[in-house]
Amino acid sequence: MKTNKHYSVMLAESIEGLNIKSDGTYCDLTLGRAGHSKEILKRLTSGRLICLDQDEEAINYSKEVLQEVGGNFKIIKSNFKDIKKVLQNEKIDKIDGALYDLGVSSPQFDEDYRGFSYRFDGPLDMRMDLENPLTAKKIVNTYSLNELTRIFREYGEEKYAYQIARQIVSSRENKEIETTLELVEIIKKGKPSKELKKVGHPAKQVFQALRIEVNKELDVLKESLEDVINMLNVGGRVVVISFQSLEDRIVKNLFKKYSVVEGNRVNEIVDPKLIKTPDYKEITKKVMLPSEEELLSNRRSKSAKLRILEKVK
Repeated sequence: MKTNKHYSVMLAESIEGLNIKSDGTYCDLTLGRAGHSKEILKRLTSGRLICLDQDEEAINYSKEVLQEVGGNFKIIKSNFKDIKKVLQNEKIDKIDGALYDLGVSSPQFDEDYRGFSYRFDGPLDMRMDLENPLTAKKIVNTYSLNELTRIFREYGEEKYAYQIARQIVSSRENKEIETTLELVEIIKKGKPSKELKKVGHPAKQVFQALRIEVNKELDVLKESLEDVINMLNVGGRVVVISFQSLEDRIVKNLFKKYSVVEGNRVNEIVDPKLIKTPDYKEITKKVMLPSEEELLSNRRSKSAKLRILEKVK
C-alpha cells in the first residue's frame, strides 16, 4: 500500500524558528514529502535550499512538489551524517539554517511493505535507505540474546527487554521470523498479561529500538548535528523536531554544550568584559510542544519536541 499523504509536524513553529532570510542558504536534512522544504523554498528569492533524504520514493515525489514552488533547490540522496561532505561538494562552507524532522514520515508508517508499523502486516524491513543491507528481519533472526536485550533496553527503553529477546530467540529456532505481525505476537508472549492491558501498543518500544538499530539513528544524529552547528553563519539557526526521549536528550545536551560556558563565575573582582560568553544561544529556553489544535488534527504529533539553537557571534 503506497501513499504520499503526509502531515508536517509543528510546521509553523519550525519555519518561524528558522528565521529565514530570502538570500540565505538552508538545509532540510530530512526531506520526506517536502512539507517543511516547500515552506522554506517559498521564502527564498536569491537564496538556496539543499535537501537530503535516503528514500528514493520520497525524493521522486518531493522533486515534483518543489519544482512547483521554485528552482533554487537541490535534492541529494544521502544520509544526513554526510552533510559536511555534501556541502563541501556543493562548494558551500557556511549555512544560515538547518532543519531536522526526526520522525518517520507518515507514508513510511502507512506503507505495509516498509515494515515500520506494528499495525500492518508486512516484511520486517524498517530501512530508511533501501540499499542498506541491514534489515529488522536480519536483526531479529541473527542477533544474539544479549545483543537483542541490549538494543531493546537502550533504544526502546523496554522494561521486558530480556524476556522479549528470549522469546524471539526461542521462536526463531523453529521458524525464521519474517513479518511485522509475527513479531508483534512474539513480543506479546514476552510480556506479562497485566502489561498487555495497558494503554498503548505492546510492540511500540521494540519496533522503535529495531528502527534505531537498523538506521543507526542516534550515532548519525549526534555526528550530523555537531557538524551543522559548526557550519552556521552568525545569526544562523538549527531547528530540531524529535519524537522520543533518546533523540531529544542528544539534542538537549549538544545545544547546552554550545550555548553554555562552563565555569563562568560573576563576582566583584572579575571585569565583566573578561567573562567569556558563548558563541551560541538557545532560542527555546524550554522545549516547544505541539499546540492543542495540532494535537487534535494529528495524533502522531503527540510526542514531538522542538528545540532551536542560534549562532550569535
